[in-house]
Amino acid sequence: MRYNGFTYLLKEGFRNVFKNKKSSIISIITMMCAMFLFGCFFAIGQNIEYLLEQVQKKQGMEIFVFDSTSDDELSKFENEIKLLEGVNTVVFKTKQQALESFKEQLKDNPDLLEGYEGENNIFPASFVITLTDLNLKDSVEEKVISLGKSIAKEYGQESENESGEVTLIKKITDKETTIEMLISIVRGVRITIGIIFLILLIISITIISNTIKLTVHVRRKEISIMKYIGATNGFIRWPFIVEGIIIGLIAGVLTIAIVGGIYDLIIQNIETTAVLQKMNITLLRFSDLVELISIVYGLLGVGIGIVGSSISMKKYLEV
Repeated sequence: MRYNGFTYLLKEGFRNVFKNKKSSIISIITMMCAMFLFGCFFAIGQNIEYLLEQVQKKQGMEIFVFDSTSDDELSKFENEIKLLEGVNTVVFKTKQQALESFKEQLKDNPDLLEGYEGENNIFPASFVITLTDLNLKDSVEEKVISLGKSIAKEYGQESENESGEVTLIKKITDKETTIEMLISIVRGVRITIGIIFLILLIISITIISNTIKLTVHVRRKEISIMKYIGATNGFIRWPFIVEGIIIGLIAGVLTIAIVGGIYDLIIQNIETTAVLQKMNITLLRFSDLVELISIVYGLLGVGIGIVGSSISMKKYLEV
């Protein structure tokens, strides 16, 4: 009996879709437009977050150590830093590498660094740390400072920083302004995508509600008769809910196909630009997004169908 009832409701839902072809097509096309816009902003948002994730993993801090630090101290310091939560990579830069790096920056004026080779090298060795999460910067920095002090004490290091503390660390520098800006951008992107999603959701629900409302209005006499002979509101409502779900799912499937084709074509052209190649940054392929966007479109289609149909039926089911 349950199976027969379910089959009836399903058949009625499909019958409503094909019986009212014109309104169904208009509804599907309109929903596709809304979903297409959402898909575009969703893909942009995902890529911006992915780009920022790549950029933030290249941000971090540089820890300069005293020249008197021994190889054993440097080795232990590096190994301990790698174990810290939030640390992505740790790269040791020797004094010579630091000098070469500075030469590269002053390549137009090489004479300025003459005489700084060998023992006259005034540039300190350092550890360049990148982070997995920029929000952990302060926490990582505190732990690094603590490590510098504890290892210096363990090995009897006598070098002191500007505050008079015995430590391996001469100085720590980071791109604090850049880090704060990236964190703000990530937060702003998430808020913007959320607002756009909400607006498009309201638009889609309104569209599907008005479309199904026309179907319900045409069948208002049939609904009145069904109520008169004792049909429950749920029995009357479900075929229309199924209709709304079907329309939503059809719109979702068609939109995924369109967005996928256009998306990959655009991404291929963007990735060949000199800016992204120079920054060594990649973008997400549609295959990376298809599972998530399919789930989102599926939930949108079903959710909008149920809500829109329920709103449309309310007036005609009131006693």
